[in-house]
Amino acid sequence: MSYDALLFVSFGGPEGPADVMPFLRNVVRGRNVPEERLLEVAAHYGRFGGCSPINQQNRDLIAALTREMQRYGMNMPIYWGNRNWKPYVTDAVAQMKSDGIHRAMAFVTSAFSSYSGCRQYLDNISDAVAQAGHGGPQIDKLRVFYNHPLFIRAVSENVEAALQRLPASVRSGAQVLYTAHSIPISMAEGCDYARQLHESCRLVSEALGRTGDRLAYQSRSGPPSQPWLEPDVLAALRDVKSSNTFQSVVIAPIGFVSDHIEVLFDLDVEARSECDELQLPMERAATVSTNPKFVRMIRELIQERMEGVQARATLGAFGPGPDHCLPDCCPAPRRP
Repeated sequence: MSYDALLFVSFGGPEGPADVMPFLRNVVRGRNVPEERLLEVAAHYGRFGGCSPINQQNRDLIAALTREMQRYGMNMPIYWGNRNWKPYVTDAVAQMKSDGIHRAMAFVTSAFSSYSGCRQYLDNISDAVAQAGHGGPQIDKLRVFYNHPLFIRAVSENVEAALQRLPASVRSGAQVLYTAHSIPISMAEGCDYARQLHESCRLVSEALGRTGDRLAYQSRSGPPSQPWLEPDVLAALRDVKSSNTFQSVVIAPIGFVSDHIEVLFDLDVEARSECDELQLPMERAATVSTNPKFVRMIRELIQERMEGVQARATLGAFGPGPDHCLPDCCPAPRRP
């Protein structure tokens, strides 16, 4: 199939203190989030100079992907657009139209299917194309990659590296605690998010020859009255300590492609503080970011779509995701 560009789509993040509150207001647009909650989250960014690492990590990933594609004679331009901060998806699509791009693929930096990780991005792209007006590009999202062999291998490498950083005396008694962003139960019931996460975790542990690892969730932000996916990572850490089965822990943020502020604050600050208090040796695995296997995976996803490859690379029992999402996939959560 003929494509002439790639649109790289991500969440976005502030790059300085003045960006933080406008960025957070973009994130919660249309939701009744109290101002005090925004100020609380803004303080998390303040601990890191008001800057999220995500935009720079996206620049690094785009540069690595550009080099990878050029090695295979793929000189396709890459445009970058975010949902919540500059550069926005709307600006990227407008530039694509100006440059005469007719048909593009979209790589979304989410391995798992949920409203916020799939449907909302599809809507962002559709709205941007509509805003660009007549002559704007057609944009097709690449398939979900939670069970792609190269994604699993990249995560496995990072988990193994974290295990090796643990003291030798407690390494054999480590539990791997995978984490992902929690979502409301009402959102989870309409998508495959939790199933896909459990499958990815199983595949990584299987690749490492491990048993007894588990999945926990982090970064919930809804009111206490609204049920979200559990267990919370801090509660899971207390379970690890009280089990008397494990001597140490590796926290692996499998639900994040690159470091967000949630990874830095919720894991590197809060979870580490909890582990220190519990006297539980802990290492945090890196996100896949620019891991060469992950970069290669993106290039292979592009090639399989362009070349119409029928044998999709996949692991596990569920097979590859569809090339095109159904119109009603990953619906918005029910509002309480």
